[in-house]
Amino acid sequence: MTPFNQVLLTVPFAYLLGSVPFGLIVGKSKGVDPRTAGSGNIGATNVGRLLGKRFFILVFLLDLMKGLLPMLFAGGLLDGMAEGATKYALWLLVGFTAILGHMYSIFLGMAGGKGVATSSGVVLGLFPYFTVPGLFCLLLWFVTFKVSRYVSLASILAAVAFPVIYVAVGLWRGWPVFHQQWPLLGFAVLVAVMIVVKHRGNIARLRAGTENRFERSPKDAPDAARSASESPTVGV
Repeated sequence: MTPFNQVLLTVPFAYLLGSVPFGLIVGKSKGVDPRTAGSGNIGATNVGRLLGKRFFILVFLLDLMKGLLPMLFAGGLLDGMAEGATKYALWLLVGFTAILGHMYSIFLGMAGGKGVATSSGVVLGLFPYFTVPGLFCLLLWFVTFKVSRYVSLASILAAVAFPVIYVAVGLWRGWPVFHQQWPLLGFAVLVAVMIVVKHRGNIARLRAGTENRFERSPKDAPDAARSASESPTVGV
């Protein structure tokens, strides 16, 4: 079987893995349903706000692995394939379906999270072309979050910055950004748009000054979860 066919067979498995709602699984294991508490989102931010920072980290890493593992597997299958647009398009197809699975999970009636963590996994898994720009964007995310305490703002800025940083790094390194690697640029722009669209409610709240900052701590988590269940708040 050719690498082309092997990668195509990987696509549905990438979607199924992406669809696994780790945020919901972790939340329910602690007696909290993130779909009906806090912001109502199954992502790491809401789970962390409800249960504490360590659960934010746990869910973020699990969601990141949903994008990273399929990309590493597909990269191995494509290792012997000649460099070119076809190879990159196949590789990205696997990552894109993992992101779609997270955003539109078959296990949640086509609902899901906002795709930031899973997209980060996809980016880190496409070495080296996305990995280096992705690390810059993770740094931007961290700095923005530390300064503002808004996860949504940090995620939006990192997503929008990624295509720009990719082009800058690519031109600096001499990569064929606008030629053989055009699928990479198209993917970077597409995912940035998808993440921004998924955050449109957060953008409205940021403009209105009503977006919640991430201030939960582990010791406050049980009380936070109970109060959030009784009176839901907005969030990422």
